[in-house]
Amino acid sequence: MSPEQFSSAVLDWYDRHGRKDLPWQQGITPYRVWVSEIMLQQTQVSTVLGYFDRFMAALPDVRALAEADEDEVLHLWTGLGYYTRARNLQKAARIVMAEHGGEFPRDIDALTALPGIGRSTAGAIASLSMGLRAPILDGNVKRVLARYVAQEGYPGEPAVARQLWDIAERLTPRQRVNHYTQAMMDLGATLCTRGKPSCLICPLEPGCKAHLLGLESRYPIPKPRKALPRKRTLMPLLANHQGAILLYRRPSSGLWGGLWSLPEIEDLQGLGNLAERHALKLGERRALPGLVHTFSHFQLDIEPWLVEVDQDSAAVAEADWLWYNLATPPRLGLAAPVKKLLKRAAAELNAGEFA
Repeated sequence: MSPEQFSSAVLDWYDRHGRKDLPWQQGITPYRVWVSEIMLQQTQVSTVLGYFDRFMAALPDVRALAEADEDEVLHLWTGLGYYTRARNLQKAARIVMAEHGGEFPRDIDALTALPGIGRSTAGAIASLSMGLRAPILDGNVKRVLARYVAQEGYPGEPAVARQLWDIAERLTPRQRVNHYTQAMMDLGATLCTRGKPSCLICPLEPGCKAHLLGLESRYPIPKPRKALPRKRTLMPLLANHQGAILLYRRPSSGLWGGLWSLPEIEDLQGLGNLAERHALKLGERRALPGLVHTFSHFQLDIEPWLVEVDQDSAAVAEADWLWYNLATPPRLGLAAPVKKLLKRAAAELNAGEFA
């Protein structure tokens, strides 16, 4: 297919089958497209739907996001993972307000200069909300193009990525670029899926090299696998008589940056240091079922313990720790496994089995 035939086939398919009723496709603005694109990184559409609506209800525009408390932003993001996305989202919003008068720049280079916005996300914002001709290469589009040309090499390698960007640039039309961009993402999400692609109803089937070779499952070439290292931590859930759990705010950088989490210790002997710091008297303790949380570069084995404590009424909370009331929880950003553990603790305490 020529580039014109390629884009024509994609747009014809979009007119008949493309998705047009997603929340961020209604009342399109750069802000709404941007937030949706950031949420959709590493995350399925079905998961993002509820988060997007809640986020927009609480923070409907870039000014609201820029002025929001960080805890509120992280609370709205809790469960989506990859929390650097949320922190960068707010950083970028503040730059848009301070340096661009609250308007997203109509320029790819200026967009990519904002925290958390790469070339593909910038292209999506520019094409979907501004109608500018800008190619994208998100995971779905990368898969479509890698199969279409039977691209050898792992797309994460710079040389391979450059080749795919060149192809994306060549195939992106000048007309209806917003519909074309959406169509390419939809093709990857609905037809050209990782497993069992629906080649026979794909508009690109006549020219797809991977399909012609019968090697659809080979492309895109996967990243060479490495065994993930495992780490272990013990997380005590220190519960006072008011049914509140001691939480710490993690440093702004690193894993779960800026989120509220449980204390982490090497073993149960470390409980003594926690008790001394917070003027606590340790009581009954009980092991809870363990959790394994997988990060991109390692797995974390979490050993949780529910521990009853008597609290010195004179102890005053500080900026980096607080007592989290399970009955009336504050709006905080919580790491996903911590949220699960707090629910388990609440169930134990409500059952009255832990005195």
